[in-house]
Amino acid sequence: MRIYQNHERCIGCCACEIHCKTENDVPVGARLSKIVPVGPIITGSVPRMSFIFTTCFHCKEPWCVEVCPSGAMQKRQADGIVYVDAEACVGCMACIDACPWAIPQCNDDTGKVIKCDYCRDRTGSGLKPACVTGCTTGALHWGE
Repeated sequence: MRIYQNHERCIGCCACEIHCKTENDVPVGARLSKIVPVGPIITGSVPRMSFIFTTCFHCKEPWCVEVCPSGAMQKRQADGIVYVDAEACVGCMACIDACPWAIPQCNDDTGKVIKCDYCRDRTGSGLKPACVTGCTTGALHWGE
């Protein structure tokens, strides 16, 4: 399962980011997902903006998992979700340096790493990730 975006429906309102931060108790500064504006691009004579939703790619061979000295950064074999075991995280931030997309973030409140895990507590219960549920235009989808 993955999160997919219909770019034509996204208006850049960032409701997905807000729902993600609220659901996961993410402090100010850190972001587990984000909307990246692209443009404006002139189409005909009309300026247009588009917005790209980004989050963890849950890599097939995640570098963040490979460099984690405590084993806190893990990849679940059943579904490929890469997540942080907060209890095991020692706050070394090696995973942040290893990720070419700077996906893992430091939680300044705890001194430990946080990252998108597709709201595995929600998805494990048959719910959609918070960002998908909170998308006001229905641009985000959870599925195969």
